[in-house]
Formats: sequence, structure tokens, C-alpha cells
Amino acid sequence: MKPKRGNRPPAYQRIQSTIRERIENGQLKPGEAVDSERDLAKIHSVSLMTARHALAELQREGLVERRRGAGTFVAPPKIHFNKLASLSEEMASRGLSACSKVLSMNVIENAPDIAARLSLPATSRLLVVERLRQAANEPFALETCYLSAEQFGNLRRASLERGSLFSLMELEHGINLAHADEEIDSTAADARLSELLSVPRGSPLLRISQVIYSTQGKAVLYVLGLYRSDRHNLRIRRFR
Repeated sequence: MKPKRGNRPPAYQRIQSTIRERIENGQLKPGEAVDSERDLAKIHSVSLMTARHALAELQREGLVERRRGAGTFVAPPKIHFNKLASLSEEMASRGLSACSKVLSMNVIENAPDIAARLSLPATSRLLVVERLRQAANEPFALETCYLSAEQFGNLRRASLERGSLFSLMELEHGINLAHADEEIDSTAADARLSELLSVPRGSPLLRISQVIYSTQGKAVLYVLGLYRSDRHNLRIRRFR
């Protein structure tokens, strides 16, 4: 009599888990080759079709990319805009590290449109932080953040390069973030963006503006982000 298999997952899921774990712990890095279908079938004692199914599922998740005639490779990491999370948090969930390079950090006084988004008086002083966001040693996005200079004027460049702005707002200022209203469209990379993001001039970019609110319902942060469209997925779940 054969022993019961219990709740053991299907073979293709076990293959997926093995590959996903190797990616998350850094054994497989972006651009490196993944075992072929034939090798996976042999290693896991499964059919070629099962191995093919496992890789197809990983490709749908965006973890690997299959190149005709070359094989399967670990895909560059992508950010999914389903959750209000900082880049640091998003990359940490993928087992990757993220960092920021602060390009500029200034206080401005004549930005009534931005002040209005933050429900501040038109003449309010705003702290403006422009950061180049990077992960897996490549640039992902250029983000410009606007905050009340009166409330957040003590933010330091070094802290913003080492950690998450969301975490700083929560830990140092006691502000718990709740949700964001976003506007999304597209634009093309000009000469400066081309150089900063390492993309050809004219490449499509996602442009996302966010007004981020605290749990008290107050607008505390406005972010204008320009993101490499080849490194980001926007997933929307619709219900009927």
C-alpha cells in the first residue's frame, strides 16, 4: 500500500519554490541562467512538461525571462504597485537591497500648486528632495518628494540615502501612513533622464504622482516619480 502524499504541493510548485528561494537568497542574481527544462526534469524526477510549466509560471510572475534559443534567465527585479510601500520595503520583500542617491535637497517657497495638494497655504515653505532610486546596482526611478518644511525640515540627506522616507516619517515623526491617491500617465526620457536612468533618450517612462495621507486623513507627502517602464509592473484587480 502506497503512503499518503498528504498536502504535499504539486511538483511544478516545488520546482518554483526552489528557484524562487535561490533568487531571493542571492544564489541566482539578475541576468544569470536558470536550469533548463531538461535539467530541472532530471533534478526533480519530473516530466519535461512539468518543468516547462514551472518556468512558465515563474515567467508570469516576472521572476524569470525566457529568451528564444538562449534559455531562461533571472529577470531584473520589478516593482509592483499594488501596495503603498517604499522602494526599500518593496525590494526587501524580494530579498534585494535598495539604496538612494540624493541629487538635491532644497527648501522652496513659491509652489502654490504643490502646497494645495498638501492642503497647505500657498506661501508655505516646502522641503523638496530629489532622489535617484536604485536596486540590484541599477537605477529604477527618479523621485521628487515634497513635504512641509516646517514639519520635516530636520530630515537629513544621509538618513534619506541610507533608509526609507516612509520609515523616517513613522519612526521620527510619529506619522502612520495610510493610503495614497495616484495619477498615472507616461512620458519620454529627455537627455537628463536618459543619463540618470541608463535608458536611451526617448524611452517610455511611467510618470506617477502620489498624494500620500496619514491615518489621520492629512496629506503629508507629495511624490512625483519617473520610473523605468521595463522595471515596473502595474497590476490591477477588477471585480464584477
